[in-house]
Amino acid sequence: MRKNVLLFVLSCIIGCHVALAQQVPNVLQQGKADSRECKAWVDERLSGMSLKEKIGQLFIHTVAPINTPVNKKNIHDAIKEYKVGGLLFSGGQLSNQILLTNYAQELAEVPLFITFDGEWGLAMRLKGTPSFPKNRVLGCIQDNELLYEYGKEVARQCKELGVQINFAPVADVDINPRNPVINTRSFGGDPKNVAQKVIAYSRGLEDGGVLSVSKHFPGHGDTEVDSHKALPVLNFNRARLDSIELYPFREAIKAGLGGVMVGHLEVPELGERPASISPQIINNLLCQELGFQGLVFTDALEMKGISPNQAGNICAQALMAGNDLLLAPRNLKRELDGVLAAVKSGKLSEELITEKCRKVLTYKYALGLKDKPHIQLSGLEKRLNRPETKDLILRLQKAAVTVATNAGGVLPLNSKLEGTVVLNIGKSPSSGLTFFNRLQNSIPLSRIVASPEAMESIKRQLLNSKRVIVVISSDDYKKYRTMLNSLPDDLPVIYVYLMPLKSMLNMEEYWKKAAAVVLGHSGEMAIQERVADVMAGKAVADGRLSVAVADLLKPGDGVTMAPKMLPVFKPEDYGMSSKVLKQIDEIALEGIKAKAYPGCQILILKDGKPIYDKSFGTFTYESSRKVEEDDLYDLASLTKTTATLLAVMKLYDEGRFGLTDRISRYVPALKGTNKERVTIEELLLHQSGIPAFWPFYKAAIDQDSYEGAFYKARPDAHHHMQIDTRLFVIDKFEYKKDLMAKTFSGDYPLQVADSMYLHRSFRDSVVAQIGRTPLKDRSYRYSCLNFMLLKEMVENMTKMPISVYLEKEFYGPMGMTRTSYLPLRRFKKEEIVPTVKADYLRKGGMLQGYVHDESAAFMGGVSGNAGLFSTARDVAKVYQMLIDGGMYEGRRYLSKETCDLFLTHTSKISRRGLGFDKPDMRNTAKSPCAAEAPKEVVGHTGFTGTCAWADPKNHLVYVFLSNRIYPRPFDHKQLMRLNIRPRIQQVMYQAVMKR
Repeated sequence: MRKNVLLFVLSCIIGCHVALAQQVPNVLQQGKADSRECKAWVDERLSGMSLKEKIGQLFIHTVAPINTPVNKKNIHDAIKEYKVGGLLFSGGQLSNQILLTNYAQELAEVPLFITFDGEWGLAMRLKGTPSFPKNRVLGCIQDNELLYEYGKEVARQCKELGVQINFAPVADVDINPRNPVINTRSFGGDPKNVAQKVIAYSRGLEDGGVLSVSKHFPGHGDTEVDSHKALPVLNFNRARLDSIELYPFREAIKAGLGGVMVGHLEVPELGERPASISPQIINNLLCQELGFQGLVFTDALEMKGISPNQAGNICAQALMAGNDLLLAPRNLKRELDGVLAAVKSGKLSEELITEKCRKVLTYKYALGLKDKPHIQLSGLEKRLNRPETKDLILRLQKAAVTVATNAGGVLPLNSKLEGTVVLNIGKSPSSGLTFFNRLQNSIPLSRIVASPEAMESIKRQLLNSKRVIVVISSDDYKKYRTMLNSLPDDLPVIYVYLMPLKSMLNMEEYWKKAAAVVLGHSGEMAIQERVADVMAGKAVADGRLSVAVADLLKPGDGVTMAPKMLPVFKPEDYGMSSKVLKQIDEIALEGIKAKAYPGCQILILKDGKPIYDKSFGTFTYESSRKVEEDDLYDLASLTKTTATLLAVMKLYDEGRFGLTDRISRYVPALKGTNKERVTIEELLLHQSGIPAFWPFYKAAIDQDSYEGAFYKARPDAHHHMQIDTRLFVIDKFEYKKDLMAKTFSGDYPLQVADSMYLHRSFRDSVVAQIGRTPLKDRSYRYSCLNFMLLKEMVENMTKMPISVYLEKEFYGPMGMTRTSYLPLRRFKKEEIVPTVKADYLRKGGMLQGYVHDESAAFMGGVSGNAGLFSTARDVAKVYQMLIDGGMYEGRRYLSKETCDLFLTHTSKISRRGLGFDKPDMRNTAKSPCAAEAPKEVVGHTGFTGTCAWADPKNHLVYVFLSNRIYPRPFDHKQLMRLNIRPRIQQVMYQAVMKR
């Protein structure tokens, strides 16, 4: 019932004719505009008004906050003679505005709208009030809840001043770096980000009881003319306007925001007249097509963008076009008389004036003006400048810190590297000093204070450094452009801005060669310290650029920095050539182009430091989701050495078994089988005689659910799905009902895929099946079953799942937070790279977060041969620990003796080591490694397109992760044909500089 009453009230008060199904502005709902009390209050005031008084309610008069007799008379006349509906104070003193607000409200028979133009808070107009960052800076923030808090705090401050309407936020999209008037006032150049920020801020403002006004409709971002001085023209077609200029306004209207200001803009595609007096743009587009039901304001009518362009009676034209409130006309008496004359002449109907007056009065009630307000001046500054306000400003500033680029991988800074010079460019020698002092606590630094007279001396000092940090606190940096651009390309230069950038013009000249660019946006001490901490790897920065930088960077670009983040170091500092390593990019991209894989991660450590760390491509060929460093890959058989072998080495280290011990001693199910005499060493060397593979899953399939053969060499009426070059699988089959369930339970805990859970007994049946497999001679035969048995041994010894044991002994302490069996229990599916598009054993669904290997899948996802998911960064930690003799970041995980044994022991009949694969020194054509790899190298490859190789001789670790088998394995072998993995490893060795 309440909703129907509200809609009836709105239908009476709204001058724009719209359908009732459209969004009712939030402030009307919050302010109980649908109540009988509101309707009675509005009717009472409206009934006593003359036509002139109704017209007066539609005017907002601008006055200066100057407490003089002349100014008070101006206010008195506007209220008593012209009956204006509201006031807008221009900039001045806080106390004067409060005194004049109270004076004005006492004079008014109908309470006045007190409006404010505070795009970045009260400080935009009033001295001594909290100053918030401008919108371009706020556009860098990723957490829109902070924008909501900001809006709510501005609303609180406005209400302390008796303000009901704030002419903010700017909803224009800033895509023209030559725009003279919008630029830093906009949230940025991405329409979606602008819309999100507009909505978040405005909701905070309106939830705090103050009307938001999005401006300047239909969009002032892509102009090179200031509408305060002349009329800008937007010569764009409708498709372009819809996708950029109109987008934030459309989203704001959908969100139910209450106010829109129309700009003085000429948009030929939308209407013949300037937007602020155009019926096509306001009535037709804004109100009817977009469905806006809130208050429509003109931009200031004293601006030259409108006043010289239209002959007389601008306010009457503005009302006829669809505006509800007329802001700051140049001559109040003339314009009010002009509207009155338009009504009397029939150009404007009195009914329209009455409807608009009713609408204004309804908003006054909803915004708390049913009673005359009185503002308390005493204690006001303290109420405005609360500690909570200062804390919010600081949180906004910190959240806006943006690492725009880190192309050289120089951040976080290497704390052990000498030769870093900070060049401070600012207005005084103390500029940037807080930043320098803070960073010096973490990194050896020297400091140069820039001076134009000492340009050559500065250049000589910079050329003798190993890296340069240019700290910019003023526009003086332009004087140093030529000198900075002349620095050698191989000298890493980091630009740090401790000031807001007003213009992005020509910025690409500095940034295209930069190793990194950091935007602090502010020179305040707390932000200087924050930026220093970010660069030292001690604080988070997740800001993103809000505007484009020519063709170099687009809105949304940026790099997330976090504490303990793995830095990328300059290869030359570790005896390697970055120029040679750059060739890896070409190989990686060649693989993507040839569809060897959709994407990949590549990491190289030298002396434990990441000198190459990049991700390429996308999750799948169909997806636009880019691969990032934290995304998880199915390691496949790389699990053997990254998981199972680690556990085996740990137990060996503790003296729990000997290499010549029989596996049946620790896996009793093998006793009495032909595997009883197989030793642990034989399993590790793949000389056990056990088959390479066994189809365990067949034991779960109901053979009565299909007719004929399960597999066929050629497709037929019942075999359509191809799974190998000459192998097709039956179209339809079912699993045994007593073995497979659709939901998890104590009896069915082994998850194979979505809605597929195996009976707990199946795990033991797999071990039993291994016991029954045929046994061949002890020649070399690579077998996944060997490591499945080793996993059983580990679990029987430790009395816990191998996944739990590894997390306890290795992954947790080593900070391998992105490594896991059964990753969907810890990570979102969107963080895991898909392996195949369809898997017949999993009923055709995409595998994303479920292990691809069939044996591991039917063990519930945790097996000794496969099942682990990880990132290149995490995998590298394991192999670095191994070549460092069991030590990682000061903690010992394995004894040096155990590491030496497992890394050096090699089979007499094959290239294999104890669990590890190794280069084939006898036949390099068949080697899994580059020909340059020495015999000391150990590692492993994985079926999904992975590898990890550790070189203790040269102190190198190389990791490559991909999903090369996507969308299906059997015809996606380009990774091997192109020799991608060994070629990258070869470049790594070629990059090692001769000493």
